Amino acid sequence: MSLTELPILREAIVKRPITNVIADKIAGLIASGILQVGDPLPSERELASALNVSRDAVRGGVQILAARGILEISHGARTRVRSADVGPVTVGLATARAVDAYDLDSVHAARLLIERQVVADAARNIGPRELALLDGHLATQKSALDDPVRFLISDRAFHIAVYRAAANPLLADFSTDLYGYMMEYRRRAVARPDAIATSYADHVAIVAALRAHDPEAAAAAFAVHTGRIYTTTQLLIEEGDGA
Repeated sequence: MSLTELPILREAIVKRPITNVIADKIAGLIASGILQVGDPLPSERELASALNVSRDAVRGGVQILAARGILEISHGARTRVRSADVGPVTVGLATARAVDAYDLDSVHAARLLIERQVVADAARNIGPRELALLDGHLATQKSALDDPVRFLISDRAFHIAVYRAAANPLLADFSTDLYGYMMEYRRRAVARPDAIATSYADHVAIVAALRAHDPEAAAAAFAVHTGRIYTTTQLLIEEGDGA
């Protein structure tokens, strides 16, 4: 038997249609809690910009999920999330929300430890293509300062792009899992006044450090950003406990 006949390697070699990839990305947004039942999806143009793909790819991915009953397409109205029953969706190494089983302090400590290394490596390895991708995400976020859901979709893509720029797929997947922690609180946090503008400013500082290929500055900027997420999540959890 040749190596390419092994199932795990054959699956890795065969390229999946982009529409299936986009369907999985949107399903991941639903599984993580960024998109919830009843939410309207951003427009095809906005989703294409956030996911860095063509509008045709987005349209095909939406149609796949509509056929599964996950999305509802209505003529003359925005496509909406109809069902959250997307099944087990693997985000990085684990299924969506698996990290939610851990306490906030443990996850925050893990993020500081792992992301500091990942972002520093990204600053050393990042190239023009990756920087252009991040610039595109910043442009999308700047146009979504009053749209928490659209901002979060781009925010997730931004973080994953930074993680992957480190050129260590394992750490990128682990960081992606940590990013998705308690997303329902993150969604509420960005809906607060000036929260999106603050996150956007953090992202601008991160990209500036990456563009300068300054590992220490990039890690420091990311730590500030992660610290804000920790603080707002902690406050929202405490508010929920007191309700």
